[in-house]
Amino acid sequence: MRTRISLAAVVCVLPLIAQEAPPKASYVTGSRSSILLETDGKRYLVDVASGTVRPADAAVPQAAALFAQNCSACHGSDGKGTRGAGTPNFTDGSVQASLNDAQISDAIRNGKGAMPAWQDKLSEADISTLTSYVRSFGGSSRSGQAVATAAKSGIYQPGDDVLFSLPTGRPVDEHGVYVNFSHRFVYDSAVTGLARGAELFGLDNFALSSFGVRYGVTDRLSVDVWRSPSFIGRPIQLQAAYNVLEENREAPLNLAFRVSIEGQDNFRKSFTEDLEMIVSRSLTSRAQIYFVPTASFNNRRLTQATGLLSSDIPDLPGINSFSLGIGAAVDVRPTVALVAEVIPTLTNASELGIHRPAFSFGIQKKIYRHAFTFGFSTSPGTTVSQRAGTRATFLNEPNADTPAGLFLGFDLTRQIH
Repeated sequence: MRTRISLAAVVCVLPLIAQEAPPKASYVTGSRSSILLETDGKRYLVDVASGTVRPADAAVPQAAALFAQNCSACHGSDGKGTRGAGTPNFTDGSVQASLNDAQISDAIRNGKGAMPAWQDKLSEADISTLTSYVRSFGGSSRSGQAVATAAKSGIYQPGDDVLFSLPTGRPVDEHGVYVNFSHRFVYDSAVTGLARGAELFGLDNFALSSFGVRYGVTDRLSVDVWRSPSFIGRPIQLQAAYNVLEENREAPLNLAFRVSIEGQDNFRKSFTEDLEMIVSRSLTSRAQIYFVPTASFNNRRLTQATGLLSSDIPDLPGINSFSLGIGAAVDVRPTVALVAEVIPTLTNASELGIHRPAFSFGIQKKIYRHAFTFGFSTSPGTTVSQRAGTRATFLNEPNADTPAGLFLGFDLTRQIH
C-alpha cells in the first residue's frame, strides 16, 4: 500500500535527513499517517496528514497509536477536530484552558454527548496515556503553549479581553479574530426599589448594547474597533495594542500598551485620545491582579443623548483626565472566575462630574473560545474614556453611583478564528 506524503511534511523532514548518519523511519504502530523518525540520536514524530514534526519520547508511539486507532476518526489525526463530528480543536489554547485532566479522562472513560464510553475497551493505563496525548496537542500553537506553560509554572490565563470593563491585556493569536459584546442595563438599579423580582432586577429595562471586533496582526500586536449606542454618544473607538512583556515568555509580569481615539456621533465630533498601560501579574495559576493607568485627552463628561439624531448628542468641552484602574480575577473552578474592578479618576474628576470611583464585580464562565461575564456595575461606559464615568452623571442623579445604584450587565466574547 502506498502512502501519499504532503509537501509540507517533506519540507519539515528534509533538514533532518541532511545528516551524516542515515535516518531510520517506521510507521507508528496502528497508524499510516504518523511516522517515527530516528536520526542523530534523536527521535521525532512526523504527522504526514498535518505536515508537522515534533520531538518524540518513549510514550509517544504508544499514545499516537491509541489515538489513531480509537480517536482520530472523530477528532482528526492532528487533534484539530472534524467539522462533521463537531469535535473541538485540541490545539486551541482556549480549549485546553477550559479542560482539566480529570475532565478529559472522564470523557474518555464515560463518554460525552455523541462520544461513546471507552471504559470497557481501554485500560486505565490507556486512558491515562490518551489524556496526556490530548493535552500534548496544546503545544502545537502559541496559545496552547501558553496553557502548557501556565500549568507548569502557575501563570494565570485571562478568559476575556476585559474583567468587566477594565482591560486584562490578554494577548491574541496571530491572525486571530475576536468579537466582543456588552450590555449595560443602566436605567434601573438591580438592588433597590420595589418589585425587583417582577422586573427581573432591571433586565426588563432598556440596555446599552456595544459591539467590537479585535484582530491579531501578530501574536503581540492587535487592532480593534468598538461601537457604543446612540444614547451614550454613539462613539466609535479605534485602538491598537502591543504586548511588551508576557509571563508566558518568562517575563516577571505582563505589560501591554494601548493607544486609541474615540469620536462621538459615529466618529464625527468630540474626539478623545487615550493612552493606557496594562500591568498584570499572576498570584497563582488561579488568580491575577491588574493595574491600568490611563490618560485621556479631551475627555467628556458622561451624559446621555436625548434622542437618536446627531443634534441630540451634546457638544461638551474636552477635559484632560487620568485614572488608575485596579482589578483582580480569581478562579473558583477551572472554568469559572470571580472578577472585580474599581476605576478612580485621579485628575479632574470633579470637572467630569465623577463623585465616586466606578466599580464592578461579577462571575465569568470560560469555555472553548467563549467567555461570558455576568455582574453588577456603576459605570455604563465601555470605551476607554467612558468606563471611568458613572451612572450618577449619566442619569443626573448624584446618588446613582453608590452601592444602592448598582445595575446588571454582561459581556460576551468569542474567538471566531
